[in-house]
Amino acid sequence: MSATNLRVKNHPEPGLDRRQLLKQSLVAGAGLMVGFHFTPRQAWAHGAAKSTAITEMAPNAFVRIGRDGTVTVIAKHIEFGQGSYTGLATMLAEELDADWQTVRVEAAPADATRYNNLLFGPMQGTGGSTAMANSWMQLRQAGATARALLVQAAAETWGVAPDTLDVESGVVHHRASSRQAPFGELVDAASQLEAPAEAPLKRPDQFRLIGTRVRRVDVADKTDGTAQFTMDFSHDDLLTAVIARPPRFGGKVASFDAAKARQVRGVVDVFEVPRGIAVLAKGYWAAHKGRQALAIEWDDSAAETRGSEQLFTEYRAMLDRPGTAGKQSGETTAAFAAAAKVVEAEYTFPYLAHAPMEPLDCVAQLKDGRLDLWAGSQIPTVDQGVAAATVGLPAEQVFVQTQLGGGSFGRRATPDGDVAGEAASIAKKSGRDVPIKLVWSREDDIQGGRYRPMYVHRLRGALDEAGNITAWEHRIVGQSIVAETPFEGALIVDGIDMSILEGAVGMPYAVPNILIDYHTAKVGVPVLWWRSVGHTHNAYAIETFIDQLAVAAGKDAAAVRRQLLAQHPRHLAVLDRATREAGWNEPLPKGRARGLAVHESFGSFVAQVVEISVDDVGMPKVERVVCAVDCGVAINPDNIASQMEGGAGFGLGAVLHDAITLDDGHVVQSNFHDYKSLRMGEMPRVETYIIPSGEEPTGVGEIAVPPIGPAVANAYAALTGRRLRDLPFANSISGRVS
Repeated sequence: MSATNLRVKNHPEPGLDRRQLLKQSLVAGAGLMVGFHFTPRQAWAHGAAKSTAITEMAPNAFVRIGRDGTVTVIAKHIEFGQGSYTGLATMLAEELDADWQTVRVEAAPADATRYNNLLFGPMQGTGGSTAMANSWMQLRQAGATARALLVQAAAETWGVAPDTLDVESGVVHHRASSRQAPFGELVDAASQLEAPAEAPLKRPDQFRLIGTRVRRVDVADKTDGTAQFTMDFSHDDLLTAVIARPPRFGGKVASFDAAKARQVRGVVDVFEVPRGIAVLAKGYWAAHKGRQALAIEWDDSAAETRGSEQLFTEYRAMLDRPGTAGKQSGETTAAFAAAAKVVEAEYTFPYLAHAPMEPLDCVAQLKDGRLDLWAGSQIPTVDQGVAAATVGLPAEQVFVQTQLGGGSFGRRATPDGDVAGEAASIAKKSGRDVPIKLVWSREDDIQGGRYRPMYVHRLRGALDEAGNITAWEHRIVGQSIVAETPFEGALIVDGIDMSILEGAVGMPYAVPNILIDYHTAKVGVPVLWWRSVGHTHNAYAIETFIDQLAVAAGKDAAAVRRQLLAQHPRHLAVLDRATREAGWNEPLPKGRARGLAVHESFGSFVAQVVEISVDDVGMPKVERVVCAVDCGVAINPDNIASQMEGGAGFGLGAVLHDAITLDDGHVVQSNFHDYKSLRMGEMPRVETYIIPSGEEPTGVGEIAVPPIGPAVANAYAALTGRRLRDLPFANSISGRVS
């Protein structure tokens, strides 16, 4: 996901259909989510700079076919590295029987009436690993409809029955007469026909693109440098803006003096906007130097001033009292009283930044009664609505032209459209009708952005004389991601906050007595979904604690999981494949150990077995990751493998190194030197094994992140006897190991 938490597998415990709840909530309560329809003046297209104007047929909102045979797929989901453009194009091109070499992809305009995410409700957006899942039938049908029109056009032209024709690689054939016509020759005739209400779809055994390793549509442009990200946007009249934001969350501007800033060469204006002081200049460096020259007095009367250690102390105190029950089954009190052995563990998880490679940015131009935005927009409906309200225009007069995004991991999907709103406020306040590029530096985002919340967990498990797990208690303390946002009504129902509990209340292990509860902490630090959201911390706590219980019972960790997952065949399938391919029961050289984790998220199932050693300072070095995944139909196996590799690397960097810490309300970290992404030399070899499936496709963008941390921690415990419960590992190994 990437990765808003808007679609999670429904669990019977809360009794909620979250997709329906989200739709109802957005329709009923959030005005900026209301859908609308318009035709945009322009839209960014993959490869657009290389194409020429041609006559095209457009049988539906998702495909255009040109006289030159080019097939343009309109992508309603952003491409920020996860491969969505390729997956979406594959589904449509499959049913169209297009020649893959002719397929290009163009970003859809912001138009929720045509391009809404079918799992979100009346909203266009990417997140929750939903891009392929919600588009599966929609884009296949779009491709099949276009194919039917082309076949009908050929049939009428040649005076033959449509069922005597077939299509292969962008060419319609009449084998009996050896006649054929490429798509481009049929465009004019097909454009005059009425589209069928529903065209037949292929059977899986007829697929020739789905399930194969077609090349990604964005690789060539990203390789030769012609791919356009927002940061690449240029224009003769372009101005660049930066904002001086409060150094503490919740702070406000008391007063400021811009005299020295205005003296910086290239600075053209300085003014206050809702989120701070904007500096407008002819280039980023001038804007940056101008911001450094500002003299600002901040009002911290309502700011968050607590530090990380104080917050952890307060969180731990909450663990001592019952919270809101998320799941309760059986009689845990009696089971613990009768236990032969009780095992306990406590975990701490820090704030985490998203730290995408391309920092946040947005270009805004307010001119002639319309606002144009160029941005890596993850939720165009929100960005469009927020920008419209900011400048006082109808949403139909705000045109979002979605660019390629240089990563997100959830950061570009804010419920209040923060970056788009800031860019719009600057465009309005400046009074200029030129394009203005707002740039967040990496320091801006790491020190003043939004974060995966910090959490503490406490778990207790009861074992009987035979070593069976008879009771499970799990208490969580942390901030809500969705409270006081437009998504609150959908994701907090009857007081149950799934942004905190996902992955915990749906735990598949067959334990007869379970109590899971939580406390919602009130902290002034802005939080946001972070790749795999609640699964990031819940999977870690659950999977390491299951291992700890297995050790306490004197049992093999894989065998314990198999017993507890007997009623979950898809979990078992990935567990069995990963352990088999990794050689789970085979001996390892001295100084090596294996660890295991299994987790379901976003409707997909992943098991990872890792093999580690330990370096000279005691840190785990991951040598090998064996990953088995069941994500339904594998649209593009190569892309799935890439996401398993990327997710493992992303998650591994976080558990090894990363923490956002607060000191007196100030964020300590600022850039990659003290907030470390995984270094290339730390990246392990990752082997991916895909379980064949006839189920509809589910997400892969986030699912490799949750199991990697606990798998490594379990291997570390097997190798050293020490359990790492305070993340990141660097903190635990430097002296905070329990």
